[in-house]
Amino acid sequence: MADKIQDIDDRDLGTSPSRINDPRIRHEVSRALVWVAVVGGVALAVWIARPLLVIFGAMVFASMIDGGARLLGRVLSIARAWRVAIVLVATVSFLLWLGYFAGSTISQEAAQLPAIVERQLGELVAWARTQGFQVDQSQLQNYLGNIGSGISTVTRALGGILGGVATIVLIIVIGVYVAIDPQLYERGVAWMLPREQRDRFFITASKMGQTMRRLMAGRLLGMFVEAVFTYVMLAWVAPLFGIGAVPMAALLAILTGLLAFVPNLGAIISGALMVLVGFSGGMEMGIYTIAVYFFVQNFDGYVVIPMIAKKTVDLAPALVLAFQLIMGILFGIIGLFLADPLLAMIKVALERRAEQAGESSKKEVAPDGA
Repeated sequence: MADKIQDIDDRDLGTSPSRINDPRIRHEVSRALVWVAVVGGVALAVWIARPLLVIFGAMVFASMIDGGARLLGRVLSIARAWRVAIVLVATVSFLLWLGYFAGSTISQEAAQLPAIVERQLGELVAWARTQGFQVDQSQLQNYLGNIGSGISTVTRALGGILGGVATIVLIIVIGVYVAIDPQLYERGVAWMLPREQRDRFFITASKMGQTMRRLMAGRLLGMFVEAVFTYVMLAWVAPLFGIGAVPMAALLAILTGLLAFVPNLGAIISGALMVLVGFSGGMEMGIYTIAVYFFVQNFDGYVVIPMIAKKTVDLAPALVLAFQLIMGILFGIIGLFLADPLLAMIKVALERRAEQAGESSKKEVAPDGA
């Protein structure tokens, strides 16, 4: 009787629609499930990409605060929370001063800048015609339309930064919490990993943090140096050569410093604005602004950044520029600003992966060599 029941159960299981006995069909179903999982993972990553980018922005902000707190720790023997508070107060004070200075000193200059740029572009087109370049009226309108579209895009992007108060506040709040006690969050992430991988995670996180701090230190120092040197060269040094102070020196210095946070693209944009404003004051002033641009960029690129971040990452300029373009297209101005730090973290992770693979291979070869 028991044998008959077993036979019935086997037949039932063999004909059940939820059971696949053919190994070939099981293999194809497994492959299909893998593809479904991959597509679902990509869709999930795209869906949560912007929140993840905000979290990464908070990590970048936290690394800057952490770097300042570590520097203060070398001269002040106080608790970390107090050092973080000093860094935050100093940052807020600087931003308030910058806002007051910008509002009281360069607001009129900022209003005049678009008109000067448009006039200089028109003169550039006229000069091109005198040199034999055929630029008809329809082409000129297309060029001006593209320029206007580009300026409008930049304006909307900047408005998005200033208008996205909730995103900025979220980045600041998360960054401050992480900067106060970063080990707490490292332990939380490590707790979710298998026990045998936690030591490797701590090493990787430590290298990533060190890389990010040095990278941001180089960026901030480069921004400060470029802004100060640009203002000194345009406002104080230019009159010594009999050229006269370059118009909008303060505005150009601030824009140069802010855009220095975005390597490659920021330097091109700030340099183009500087040269256009320079040529509005004559040929000599225009040539002088070109010389100032190359001097400031070379000093920052060959002296400041190598001095601070020469041991951080070695990223090819073409790779950085391509990644900036991709991030800018996908995520807008925030992606453009975070492209360089994100690329640096990816490189550190890949280098750590290669080191771990090398360590594993050595362990496997060691017994044979013995």
